[in-house]
Amino acid sequence: MARYTRPAPHRRSSGPWGCISTLASLAIVIVLVGFVAMFAFQTEANRAGPAQSATDFVVDHGATVTRVGKRLEAAGLVRSALLFRLSMMVYERGQIIQAGEYQIPAGASLHQVTTMLATGQALQHPLTFPEGITVAAAMKLIENFDVLSGPLPPAPPEGSIMPDTYHIQRGMTRAALLQQMRDARDRAVAEIWANRDPTVPVTTPEQLVTLASIVERETGVASERAQVAAVFTNRLRAPMRLESDPTIIYGVCKKAPSRCRDGRLVDAQGHIVAIRQSDMAMNTGYNTYQIDGLPPTPICNPGRAALEATAHPAPSNALYFVADGSGGHAFAATLAEHQANVARWRAIETQRLAQEHAEQASANPPAPQPRATTHRTH
Repeated sequence: MARYTRPAPHRRSSGPWGCISTLASLAIVIVLVGFVAMFAFQTEANRAGPAQSATDFVVDHGATVTRVGKRLEAAGLVRSALLFRLSMMVYERGQIIQAGEYQIPAGASLHQVTTMLATGQALQHPLTFPEGITVAAAMKLIENFDVLSGPLPPAPPEGSIMPDTYHIQRGMTRAALLQQMRDARDRAVAEIWANRDPTVPVTTPEQLVTLASIVERETGVASERAQVAAVFTNRLRAPMRLESDPTIIYGVCKKAPSRCRDGRLVDAQGHIVAIRQSDMAMNTGYNTYQIDGLPPTPICNPGRAALEATAHPAPSNALYFVADGSGGHAFAATLAEHQANVARWRAIETQRLAQEHAEQASANPPAPQPRATTHRTH
């Protein structure tokens, strides 16, 4: 009797659809793993960092991400140099790190640290150049400011830099700062010259700067600048010599530096002294009691306010001014009026000196030192 043999079950081949299904499943797994990894990375990158207190951290020019990451980890500012490099790739698209000095806050996250270094949020160190500073004094400030780097460049011409407060990142070169100051001055002068009162008797921007430098050194009272500028423009129109005391001091300082300290005249013992008749008679090329018109160069670096005042003098017919004893000046259109103002100032100064001597005598101090006065004989 014949035995019935059951046919074997038919095995269907998976074919291309089976491969696609397998790949799709694998892709889903990879995506899920990626999401989990990204979530874990985001969590790690945005949690509080290990820094226990605010810490200064300096990035040198040309430093690589790898090197900076290792230094950050060694300093205890990030937990992992590897994660720092990954954070730079994820958040900053591989941007280079900006050189400078940074203050990493306590508890700064990896993301925060990455953003600070990639966007250059470095510490800014202020350096102030007061209005009326000379180039020589400015170069000393630049040379001695240890936040700056590089050699001291040659001194630029007097009047070619803009006094201001500059905010400097550690590592900026001295040459770069000086160029920034010169560029700021050039922009300001160009703008002010273009909008000047056309009746001001100067023919070039450099002459405007020279006149403004005298105005700057003649008064520290902001409200007087335009009046002082008016006196000198009136004298140039007359024409009369400017007879400005600061031009005497500047010329003496250039000719005999040992007689000068911080822009003031001193005697052989280094004591500050007033301008002498011999100084007034000295023709240094800058002494406007001895020369006609403007001196050959500025006598300092005027600030923007002095430049503006010189470009737009006050409406005035004054030709003279003298200290009024209160820190400001008394202005006069005639010599007789000026002489009366001078007499009042001398009386005030005599009274002040007498009171000062009386106070010194009562306190039995050492012998008083000679002091400078602010006499103006314009």
